[in-house]
Amino acid sequence: MRKTSLIHCFARQVIRSSSYCRSFSSSPSNNKLFVAGLSWSVDEKSLKEAFSSFGEVSEVRIMYDKDSGRSRGFGFVNFSREDEASSAKDAMDGKALLGRPLKVSFALDKVNREPLNTRYSNRGTTFGRSR
Repeated sequence: MRKTSLIHCFARQVIRSSSYCRSFSSSPSNNKLFVAGLSWSVDEKSLKEAFSSFGEVSEVRIMYDKDSGRSRGFGFVNFSREDEASSAKDAMDGKALLGRPLKVSFALDKVNREPLNTRYSNRGTTFGRSR
């Protein structure tokens, strides 16, 4: 086999291996919504008010930039019940909040985010060969 064929073969094995791949849960967290397209002026209180008409909102979190402290334009809304979250998603997706249309979907489960260099350990070998 040619060297490039071996590399492609190894790359396919790495991609298939669950220990080296980041996998996202295929089943959404049915009570947690991901809300994008937020205006910078939206705070957690106003976001909670916008979604509370659909049911009991247990938690609201807007993500902020570490350096500037400004909203990153997205956040999460947790509901107590699955049916409340579903109806909120259907009703609020595409609706404007403070002049900006929202994009609402079910949130994916958080993935273990470890740095790339620790997942592919550098212990004297490169792709199965010693240095």
